[in-house]
Amino acid sequence: MKMKIRVLIPFLFVASLQFAFAQKSAFKTLFNGKNLNAWAVPEGNQWWTVEDGMLVAKSDPDKTGSILWTKKDYNDFVIVADFKFGDGTVDSGFFLREEREQIQIGESGSLKRDMTCSPYIVGKGYPVEATGVADVLKSDEWNTIKVKAEGNKYTAWLNGKEVMTYESDSELSSGPIGIQLHPNRDMSIFYKNIKVQELSVEN
Repeated sequence: MKMKIRVLIPFLFVASLQFAFAQKSAFKTLFNGKNLNAWAVPEGNQWWTVEDGMLVAKSDPDKTGSILWTKKDYNDFVIVADFKFGDGTVDSGFFLREEREQIQIGESGSLKRDMTCSPYIVGKGYPVEATGVADVLKSDEWNTIKVKAEGNKYTAWLNGKEVMTYESDSELSSGPIGIQLHPNRDMSIFYKNIKVQELSVEN
């Protein structure tokens, strides 16, 4: 009986750790379709609204652009969202821990073509280009993007297909996640079902 108890105790300890990690790393809602409580809404907001369960990003008349940042900082994470192109030339995407490192959604202003799921790094432009995007991107329908930022490695999936992997040499270890509404664009884009999963317990 004592031997069984000794075997059982470490098993329960390991199981409890696994459960705690699973609880910590479960996907959590960043946008609930009702409000922007998880986000630091910019002062004088005229770009970000909630309509019919969607997060709507729309250019202001002066096309100043905006970034919607999470209130929380993240280390390693996976972010998943549904997006749909609206009007104009859509130029959006996710900032990863800072404004200098981004995963593009829509058309590149410099390249004048769609670069969805490709990383844009300030000072480097687009160091790699996502592959096979044209085969899976639905221009007039909802799409699902998933981005993993694990250390300096970025991976992106579009509608379930892995299309990009890139290792940065300028990443930050921690920071917020941002959604871009590019300046000098007359555009709109819709988001819903935005969720984040933390990949490390230490956050």
